[in-house]
Amino acid sequence: MADIDFGFERVSEKDKAKRVEQVFDRVADRYDLMNDLMSFGLHRLWKWFTVTLARIRPGERVLDVASGSGDLARAFAARGAEVCMSDINAPMLARGRDRMADAGRLAPAVRCDAERLPFRGASFDCVTVGFGLRNMTHKDAALAEMARVLKPGGRLLVLEFSRVWKPLQKPYDLYSFGVLPWLGERVAGDAAAYRYLAESIRKHPDQPTLAAMLERSGLARVEYFNLAAGAVAVHRGYKME
Repeated sequence: MADIDFGFERVSEKDKAKRVEQVFDRVADRYDLMNDLMSFGLHRLWKWFTVTLARIRPGERVLDVASGSGDLARAFAARGAEVCMSDINAPMLARGRDRMADAGRLAPAVRCDAERLPFRGASFDCVTVGFGLRNMTHKDAALAEMARVLKPGGRLLVLEFSRVWKPLQKPYDLYSFGVLPWLGERVAGDAAAYRYLAESIRKHPDQPTLAAMLERSGLARVEYFNLAAGAVAVHRGYKME
């Protein structure tokens, strides 16, 4: 079995999903607080922009992959969508389900691997994945599955960390490899988890490469939108048939 990236480490393909699961098991309780601290609250604007780009109409079916604590799922539900949440990590999925209930809404929460989605083809009008794709073992396989469950005319949106504008690379590296682990240690009690976060971002495909991956999965009209000087990007593609 081949080795694959886990941050800057190389691990067996069969071990990566387990290693990622362990990371999120450890940080689930402080996940939302850390998101606010790490991004200075900007992650809320990035998610709002993603939801806006999705152009959801009331009654449409949305699958939120790697739903985590459910920010995107709740926003789609608030716009009248029929939302299904999915995540491979049980504590994160439970957190998202509970926060959805706290908001006065109910949505199915399905624990599953994004590379093997347990849904029929052409089931959803929109599929989203927010800050989850880079953690997946076989990104091409996961994107192909997301395209498979889209209806013709449906859209996939990928919100993910990406390549920052080159003049900002040095200060961004200092923040990523210095401040993030420090925050992780003091707030979540786990510097290693947030060191992995910084490393996984560096290993994730850049904007044009990810756009090409969406096209290979069968999507068309693929485009991307840079946010925060390219530190974050939203990719969007449509299933034409």
